[in-house]
Amino acid sequence: MYIEIDFESSEAIYEQLCNQIILGIAKNMIREGESLPSVRAMAEQVGVNMHTVNKAYNVLKEDGFLSVDRRRGAVVYVDKEKITALRELKRDLTIALAKASCKNISRAEVHALIDEICEDYK
Repeated sequence: MYIEIDFESSEAIYEQLCNQIILGIAKNMIREGESLPSVRAMAEQVGVNMHTVNKAYNVLKEDGFLSVDRRRGAVVYVDKEKITALRELKRDLTIALAKASCKNISRAEVHALIDEICEDYK
């Protein structure tokens, strides 16, 4: 698994790590049931502190993307609770669409962008 961190970004490193793992799952580059590298191994691979990786793994666990198994470590687990996922998506989209509205981005432009992004997840 290849993860690239932008150390110049204003986004927290653990959030970048979480987002890249989620994108990997969504694009089937990381499959359900697959073990992620240990905290130590991921930290070395990415070039960050172990505590940063541990925080990312904990956030992913809380959000229903990982489970922790004593023998296998962090294992990809996709939460099948669709209603919860839709509620979270609505919350996130509400903010994103409000920002788009403030920048005069049209509904048609938003729909085109969503269609473009969705093509990556077929």
